[in-house]
Amino acid sequence: MVDYDVVVIGAGAAGLTLAHRMGQVNERRVSPLRTALVEPPRGPSTPPPRTWCFWEPDGGPWDHLLAARWEDLTVVGPDGAEFRSPAEPYVYKMLRSADVDAHVRATADGHVEQRELYVEDVADGPDHATVSAVAPDGDRVVLTARWVFDSRPPSPPPVGRTHLLQHFRGWFVRTPQDAFDPDAAVLMDLRPPQPRRGVAFGYVLPLSRREALVEYTEFGRTALSTPEYDRALKDYCDRVGLPEVEVTAAEQGVIPMTDARFPTRTGRRLFRVGAAGGATRPSTGYTFSGVARQTSAIADALAADRVPVPPVPHRPRHLLMDAIMLRALASERVSGADFFTRLFAANRLGDVLAFLDGDSRFTRELAMGLTTPVAAMSLSTADHLWHTLRSRATP
Repeated sequence: MVDYDVVVIGAGAAGLTLAHRMGQVNERRVSPLRTALVEPPRGPSTPPPRTWCFWEPDGGPWDHLLAARWEDLTVVGPDGAEFRSPAEPYVYKMLRSADVDAHVRATADGHVEQRELYVEDVADGPDHATVSAVAPDGDRVVLTARWVFDSRPPSPPPVGRTHLLQHFRGWFVRTPQDAFDPDAAVLMDLRPPQPRRGVAFGYVLPLSRREALVEYTEFGRTALSTPEYDRALKDYCDRVGLPEVEVTAAEQGVIPMTDARFPTRTGRRLFRVGAAGGATRPSTGYTFSGVARQTSAIADALAADRVPVPPVPHRPRHLLMDAIMLRALASERVSGADFFTRLFAANRLGDVLAFLDGDSRFTRELAMGLTTPVAAMSLSTADHLWHTLRSRATP
């Protein structure tokens, strides 16, 4: 007999979401599934708290935990021109990872066993998978499970033709006077100085009239140092009329933006989920919506006693479009600032968000494509298709 039906490795967005869904799975089953959430003990290697932003219609499953929400969004072009519109039918939402973590753990006692272990190896098998780990006291531990879902970054990572980084640092700021509209957010402000390759932008997500998350982001080949980010953030705060701010906290990170493919199944009983399983949208770096779709499909399969292969939560045509866009940026055929300015200036924000979340119709996508730098994007499309054909023809 195996120790568990399901083992989830890692307690980031994907691991926590899947562990939370196991309660819903057991409500739909005659016999509940024995589940373990496995992660290292909290310590220096524990990732710092993060904010997770995403958009969806109102009334989502995490709405009771939201740190903030915005229905009115603005994009600012390099020349200061503002493109502002409602996000309908979507709401742009922010979750704090600490709030999700606390909620999942508080409600997991009845359906998930929480295990603090250092996972060293995961092995496949015909009847069960084996997780080999070390306990905090040094004892070796072996867990067996029908299904194992691993959310840790794969090592080595998959290799694609194009690889950029979305790297960023954000300040949680407080101002001495009212400075923000809590109902409206700046989604992308393209006024910061632009790098030679990629794009740089700031954004402002108000939490109250005197508090906001102000972030500086680049799409490029290499990340900056913390002092370089801080200089860019100070410059951006000055640019948007926030010369006097108190920085109460900060967050910083790097998200791969690549056309590499991330397999979701690595064995008969081994699967990858979250960013490790391709949940990150290559053109935007957003992951949380992909995690939601992926874990929902897993939960449906487990509830019905089907093989719970996680789907890649993005359509093939959208991954193709993303690969072309990344190639255009990396090859310097297009200016990132020009590309995004044209896209948002000519299209309703709700339509752009639908495309970026994979919820748009093909005809609308074609129309949006005509509002971007057509000649440069056509060259990048031909380049990508030629490279793909050559790769397939090479033995």
